[in-house]
Amino acid sequence: MMSKPISRRRFLERSAVAGGVGVLSAAGWSRVYGANERLRVAAIGVWGKGWSDHTSVAASPYVDIVSICDIDEGPDHLGRAAKHYPKAATATDWRKVLDKARDIDAVIISTPDHMHAPISLAAMQLGKHVFCQKPLAHTVFETRQMQLAAAKNRVVTQMGNQIQSHTAYRTAVKLVHDGVIGKVKEVHSWQSGPLIWMLVDERPTGSDPVPATLHWDEWLGVAPTRPYKEKIYHPFNWRAWQDFSTGQIGDFACHILDPVFKSLELTAPTTIRGEAPPLPSDLWTRRSTVQYEFPGTARTAGKTIKVTWYDGEGHFPPQEALGLKEGTKLPTAGSLLIGEKGSLVIPHVAAPRLLPEEQFADFKIETVPDRDHYVSWADACRGEGQTTSNFDYSAPLTETVLLGSIAIRNPEQELRWDAGALKITNNATANAMLKKPYRKGWEPAWVS
Repeated sequence: MMSKPISRRRFLERSAVAGGVGVLSAAGWSRVYGANERLRVAAIGVWGKGWSDHTSVAASPYVDIVSICDIDEGPDHLGRAAKHYPKAATATDWRKVLDKARDIDAVIISTPDHMHAPISLAAMQLGKHVFCQKPLAHTVFETRQMQLAAAKNRVVTQMGNQIQSHTAYRTAVKLVHDGVIGKVKEVHSWQSGPLIWMLVDERPTGSDPVPATLHWDEWLGVAPTRPYKEKIYHPFNWRAWQDFSTGQIGDFACHILDPVFKSLELTAPTTIRGEAPPLPSDLWTRRSTVQYEFPGTARTAGKTIKVTWYDGEGHFPPQEALGLKEGTKLPTAGSLLIGEKGSLVIPHVAAPRLLPEEQFADFKIETVPDRDHYVSWADACRGEGQTTSNFDYSAPLTETVLLGSIAIRNPEQELRWDAGALKITNNATANAMLKKPYRKGWEPAWVS
């Protein structure tokens, strides 16, 4: 069930990114919603996280899921969603969803990382509001284009770092803003859980028959062609591969670093340094450390602040770096903010803790209630309220995370980042990794 390749020209016409002849402008059919009018939403990628994304948005009484798309027609993928939304149009190619742009108002993108930007940018050019899973894109350059496109087309956006809206993260941000631990001197963040998607140490040889329900060419999308191998890529273990994923840091840091960014009001790092064993040619590493240095803010103790990221099974910050009492147990994933008056542990996901415990024994933490990350996006699309992880906020966060993935591929080198120029100024090899090549026939409009 492999589809025929399409021409570059046809792809650009369909995706509507090019802005040329035959492309509908956002202003051409933007809508003003009445108090009870429903938002027509297309869901692209409906398995796994995609299922929880679109069903959570559909919890709004003003949302209709009118179009569903997945490259797998199987009963657990498109088949399941089609049963759940029997009136929705179905497709296996996202370009066909956008061919019928007049029938939709907003798009949810819950695909592997490498397809986030191509689909999102095409949708935004058509004036569609976008909810996109984290990380926003596969490269730093794509991420910047996402932010610029959202502003240019005046659409409502939200990244799928839904833990931002959980009471645990919101409460942690309030504790820092209230000055409970004083100004922050240093941050350590980590994800020490197993990499369950890392099944092999090198790319398997040969190929397996493509399942009858799977549209493999559409699954590859902008990525280089490779043979299908059962269980190695689809539907979940694509996270192990550089062509499709951003690794453990990309999977989790947009969550775990989010309350760090929110509470300290960080901007862009100035330097990034990675430590990791040599990477296989196209897999991600099993263990890494990335140290960022940011300009200081009103929430930090110095003119700069260091934020260090650790990932890999069992990989925690060294105890001596944390200034904690011996034997202090850390969560499997989370952050530790070291302040002038104490420290704050922000687990992923559980109530924050103040340390030393004896110092804060009588302190009552005032919790901040949850916010619905999904319905609030749907509401904002209808003109009610605002999103908290719009692309003006989440793109700089994602850029920082993806700079870490570049540092992992250039270990033991300090990379200097000029955010305004979108450039790593001291390393040509690393700077070239801000972008990537695209498969012939699938080149997005930003590729000349």
